[in-house]
Amino acid sequence: MTVSARQSLTFFLGWLLLVALVSLSGVATPPGEWYAGLTKPPFTPPNLLFPVAWTLLYLLMAVAAWRVTCLAPPGGRVHFLWPFVAQLAANGLWSLLFFGLHWMLVALLDLGVLLGLLVLTLRRFHRVSVTAFWLLVPYLLWVVFASYLNAAIWWLN
Repeated sequence: MTVSARQSLTFFLGWLLLVALVSLSGVATPPGEWYAGLTKPPFTPPNLLFPVAWTLLYLLMAVAAWRVTCLAPPGGRVHFLWPFVAQLAANGLWSLLFFGLHWMLVALLDLGVLLGLLVLTLRRFHRVSVTAFWLLVPYLLWVVFASYLNAAIWWLN
């Protein structure tokens, strides 16, 4: 079943809004002086790269979810999309744990949950849209890299 242009636009705007809301956790918990004072591992990118990377990744996530929403059978949408929504929750929680509460180890555990949910999301999205799958691959790579950074910062500090 295909969706109408109006439904498609509604789905797209809905995913953009949800992803934007999740991104607010990062805005609400800026790195600040605490993060600046931490010992960082090799290959830590400059701080200016993070908002650029996350903006692009959040946009790709919204587009991927929109494609799956439009292409999945209406009765199967929840099956294909619940891991995506769950990983968004884990994503938003990470900033609060790491930057807000300074719980580096708990934040690392959250990244483990996020990675598991993201792999499940990729598997489900691939069954509906190969394009949606590939749109999330940069996000997967970034989360793996973020896991390295989180683990190394925890270890070094």
